[in-house]
Amino acid sequence: MEWQKTADAVVIGGGMMGTCTAYHLAKLGMKNVVLVEKKTVASGATGRCGAAFRAQWGSRLNIEMGKRCIDKFEHMQEETGMDIGLYQNGYLMIGYTEKEVEIFRESVALQNSMGVPSRMIDHDEARAICPGINVDDALGFSYYERDGQADPFLCNIAHQEAAKRLGVKFQKFTEVTGLKVAGGRIKGVVTSRGEIDAPVVVSAAGAWNRHIGDMAGIDFPVVGERHEALITEAVDFDVCPTMLMSFVGDYYIQQRPNGTIIAGCGPNAYTKADHDPEVMGNSWGFLERTAQVLLKVLPRTRNIGITHQWSGMYDLTPDLQPCIGETDEIKGLWLNVSGCRGFMFGAVAGELVAQMIIRGSSDLDISDFHWRRYAQGKKFKDLMVV
Repeated sequence: MEWQKTADAVVIGGGMMGTCTAYHLAKLGMKNVVLVEKKTVASGATGRCGAAFRAQWGSRLNIEMGKRCIDKFEHMQEETGMDIGLYQNGYLMIGYTEKEVEIFRESVALQNSMGVPSRMIDHDEARAICPGINVDDALGFSYYERDGQADPFLCNIAHQEAAKRLGVKFQKFTEVTGLKVAGGRIKGVVTSRGEIDAPVVVSAAGAWNRHIGDMAGIDFPVVGERHEALITEAVDFDVCPTMLMSFVGDYYIQQRPNGTIIAGCGPNAYTKADHDPEVMGNSWGFLERTAQVLLKVLPRTRNIGITHQWSGMYDLTPDLQPCIGETDEIKGLWLNVSGCRGFMFGAVAGELVAQMIIRGSSDLDISDFHWRRYAQGKKFKDLMVV
């Protein structure tokens, strides 16, 4: 790709958050957009995630984001011209404590008030939705059938190709090593291949956003945390025909349309050796713990082979919520961090950021996601978070 020394905007990061931001900037009329990625598209968290999406949240803003995301995924093939492997198999949320079930009830009531027809269900219906599930020790469930999953690589590449058709230039295997700042305004980026002058820079680098902030002398409120996942061999599809998730149980289990089963949990659920949280790797502790969960929750997985495991980075913020907006310190420098849901929220977050950059406002007020809330002693509350 021929090097460009100037741009109207530079987007840092080739995951869903970055690629969708670049796409929507171009779609809204920006003519000279460059995306810079140190590896290749979907090589970071997007390509390593469970690739699911939901509207079952516990706050108005997240529910609205979730609703819009479902609409985006349902029309993504039409929007981008590419199949994205969409499969809407619903989310079955499993509660093991009275407190967790009460959170489900309150969240479902809020979701219903906002036009999301999720519902509380009993053990019999849970077993009907997922035959063979072992939920005798669960105390309650919530479910929404339009929640689902898609292929993360296809979704990311679909937005890349759509962005390219609108003129966006992708500079891959190009690492940002510095930011150009003068007079309190962003002036561009310094990379391993050269400089690009631009009045707008969007940092959408997931867990690595903190390093971009360091280059600007700004404490971007995000840290990386390694999470692991495994996948099984393909089996009969009805082993787990819906997405299973539990906060207290600390697990998620999903079966892809090809029959393989993906499962994961948080890093505090198993014993692990100390490691750099930004280095990929695998651990025996994760494999042992997750295999035990699979056998307990889905007894039919006994004797199913595990083909491989991998890890990816969660971009954690202090309240596990997105941090999105223009920095107060440097005009023209924007942060677009998902708070652990880049694949899920990327298409909507990218559009809203593009609207704010070009129009000065967005059609959904996401000012509560700005990280100045932390300096004000506030945290965004939503208990429906893994």
